[in-house]
Amino acid sequence: MPTPGQPLHDCPLCPRLYEFRQQNRGAFPDFFNAPVPSFGSIEAPLLIVGLAPGLKGANRTGRPFTGDYAGELLYGSLKRHGMARGEYRARADDGFELVGVRITNAVRCVPPENKPQPIEINTCRQFLIPEIAAMPNLRAILALGQIAHQSVITMLKLKKKDHAFGHGARHEHQGLTVLGSYHCSRYNTNTGVLTEAMFDTVMGQAKKVAGL
Repeated sequence: MPTPGQPLHDCPLCPRLYEFRQQNRGAFPDFFNAPVPSFGSIEAPLLIVGLAPGLKGANRTGRPFTGDYAGELLYGSLKRHGMARGEYRARADDGFELVGVRITNAVRCVPPENKPQPIEINTCRQFLIPEIAAMPNLRAILALGQIAHQSVITMLKLKKKDHAFGHGARHEHQGLTVLGSYHCSRYNTNTGVLTEAMFDTVMGQAKKVAGL
């Protein structure tokens, strides 16, 4: 049986993603090439939700945000805020640990061109729902990017028009705080959409709301 919120290793629910995964197993046999499991304790009060694994990032290493630029920014910020310890070496076996934080993705499998389709986002939400339900101390969710934010808002059965995404956006629902941040992708930082200071500010807000 999979853990709460975790698809089976050969999850067949999204045909396009399943086929892409099979192609990658042939092209990159040393990669993880499976739905990427969440990272961090189920007891954590803060959950960070990203978009989907990167082909040569989490899809390669088997740990969210590990192995690509987004992970450098995310894990660096977490450590600066005291929500991680150890040395991040961009490997799943580097011994890096999260403190009071759990990280997952709205879509657990790598999508072609890093672009999941709406039906895939909706299908994979069935794993996000039980994962969140299984977190007894959850106080805050930090959604990285609009797709992750909208998936969380939909999961909570809230109206998107009343809970819009934005960098620094904050919404309250039954004792749970949902925060938004531009995704920490290289594209966003290279184009100036997101700076390290902007990201650190939102991370600090998440830390405070989560009581860490």
